[in-house]
Amino acid sequence: MEYDGVFPNVYSLCNVCLCVLVQTAECCGYPISIFFIVVNEFCERFSYYGMRAVLVLYFRYFLLWDDDLATSIYHAFVALCYLTPILGAIIADSWLGKFKTIIYLSIVYAIGQVTMAVSTIHDITDANRDGTPDNFTFHTALSMLGLVLIALGTGGIKPCVAAFGGDQFQEHQSRQLNTFFSVFYLCINAGSLLSTLITPVLRAQECGIHTQQQCYPLAFGVPAALMVVSLVVFISGSGMYIKTDPEGNIMWSVCKCIGFAIKNRFRHRSSRYPKREHWMDWADEKYDKLLIAQIKMVLKVLFLYIPLPMFWTLFDQKWQTNLYLMKSSLTLSLLCQTVNPILILTLVPIMDRLIFPLIQKCGLNFSPLKRMTVGMLFAAMAFVSAALVQIEIDKTLPNFPSSSESQLKVVNIYNRTLNVTISPNEHLLIDSFEVQHTFRHTFSAISQDIKSKPNEGKNPRTTFFSFLKMGCEYHFMLTLNPCLLESWCLTAVLLVSLLRRDFVLRHGEQWCEFSRKFGFGASYTFLIPSTVFSTDCASIIEVEDMKPNSVHMALQIPQYFLITTGEVMFSVTGLQFSYSQAPKNMKSVLQAGWLCTNAVGNIIVLIVAELGKLPKQWAEYVLFASLLVAVSIVFSIMAYFYTYIDPAEIEAQIRKEQGLESEEKEKETLEMEEIDESQKNDQEKSTNKSDKLHEFSKCIF
Repeated sequence: MEYDGVFPNVYSLCNVCLCVLVQTAECCGYPISIFFIVVNEFCERFSYYGMRAVLVLYFRYFLLWDDDLATSIYHAFVALCYLTPILGAIIADSWLGKFKTIIYLSIVYAIGQVTMAVSTIHDITDANRDGTPDNFTFHTALSMLGLVLIALGTGGIKPCVAAFGGDQFQEHQSRQLNTFFSVFYLCINAGSLLSTLITPVLRAQECGIHTQQQCYPLAFGVPAALMVVSLVVFISGSGMYIKTDPEGNIMWSVCKCIGFAIKNRFRHRSSRYPKREHWMDWADEKYDKLLIAQIKMVLKVLFLYIPLPMFWTLFDQKWQTNLYLMKSSLTLSLLCQTVNPILILTLVPIMDRLIFPLIQKCGLNFSPLKRMTVGMLFAAMAFVSAALVQIEIDKTLPNFPSSSESQLKVVNIYNRTLNVTISPNEHLLIDSFEVQHTFRHTFSAISQDIKSKPNEGKNPRTTFFSFLKMGCEYHFMLTLNPCLLESWCLTAVLLVSLLRRDFVLRHGEQWCEFSRKFGFGASYTFLIPSTVFSTDCASIIEVEDMKPNSVHMALQIPQYFLITTGEVMFSVTGLQFSYSQAPKNMKSVLQAGWLCTNAVGNIIVLIVAELGKLPKQWAEYVLFASLLVAVSIVFSIMAYFYTYIDPAEIEAQIRKEQGLESEEKEKETLEMEEIDESQKNDQEKSTNKSDKLHEFSKCIF
């Protein structure tokens, strides 16, 4: 029984040694633990952006919401995702620490993704098996629950992952630390790129238990699976991480300190009291100078963040949403959604390894705040480019009826030209078998109004009319999506997925075939007279109601390049700046403050959406570009007066002044001696027991 403790002690000692070695192990100058963090971030971003890529489509075509409601809920969800980082930062810095916060909120995140995937299964409530859910309330409630959990999870871990990654670096790895945030952003966009490519393709598949519909469960299920993988990968690296314990409820201390400073300043507002250098200095009667100094650091950076939501207002919302709407008017494929992440994957290393070092060698002080200012100006130029493209798009669009008008389609089936007068003073001269369109609020349309380009900007819309002549009624069977066309009625509005389609008309024993080539995004009306069979379909008259898309997608390349360049300079630099200027115990808090600028941008969008838009889209783009230029000027002035700091140096100086430095060093030395003594004792015990084990084995053998 004496030897029972040998193996556990040896194992324990090996474990301690292994942990120390692993935590200090490096690969290409980076801590090994970093690779677990970046892979975790890649999977998590795949999960988030993959779900987001089809979210609006799910609202529109599964829940059957209108565009306004779908867009509003989408923006509210994104805003919530960028507000919850505050909660995650408070939990991490004040209670659980970054490591546990990431794990617990990732579990919430994964549950939310699974809930969202389950809400997209139409067979759950499709009792009559017609392919449409019978209880939309159930699916809506389940999806809203899933989105809330996702927002809580993804927002909660956002400030923690970047800050936790920064904590893994030692003092001699400052260069690698600066590069880490670029690599971190690369992983974000790599996940975004792949998910944006894959999830829409998964949605286009057909699946279902009773009826085959667009496969939303697969499109949302794959991101859910990637979130589970992300959690597993992060936990796998647990033994390699450097984990810093939270220093009490820091946020509560900060709030109380700020509150006391404001209250004390108000009490001493009289001119007989001497002024102090900073308003936070009014708290030094009660609170520690170190805490006050840390709060000053954070407040200085948060003050700089005030103008930044305008960038995210335009980039995340107006830019992406309006690009989505613009795509419905252009000949674009799925590739358009992936241009931004592809450019980021290209530009980040170019900027990091070539452009920024080259500028530095030229003797120019291209500081982080200057980079962010230039990034905003690039984004403004992107909006000017978007306005120019929109002007070209508008030239191809018909005059759609306004909210106070309706569309009237008049078809002349008489065999001669007719002069039609519509009260009070509208005159139409219509040749035989021709169509005239007009818009007046007093008219009632005899057909489905054409208020927009065909759905999703791809499939041409074809409309078929058949006519009665000489008292003979014809009933045609159209072989494309077989449907019956009765005379004197508009029987079908079809979406054609190919550029050229063949149509067959049948009536009893009579039939004829005709073929037409269509342009994407166009709308056509076909007039079928009673002589259709005697002329072998040659008498069918084609009317082009809406021109096909003609603006080439290449015109969008300058916009994507400019906005991506702006994003790299603005967003990557902002992440690095937020970490470098934050005190050690508030790095997650300041990361959350940076992310909150995005949330405020989403809220501004919701407000602007309610106030209305300019009548011309290009004018709206120009207005946004002008606002961003104005904000850039304000931000550059604020940045000019900002002084860069080294939080660790300031904290060490204050501790030295307070006599805390020597105490801390003594404490650290004592702790290290205790650890060394403990390890030495364990090693001696292990050696003694190993010797006894060796003697025991000699006796046996």
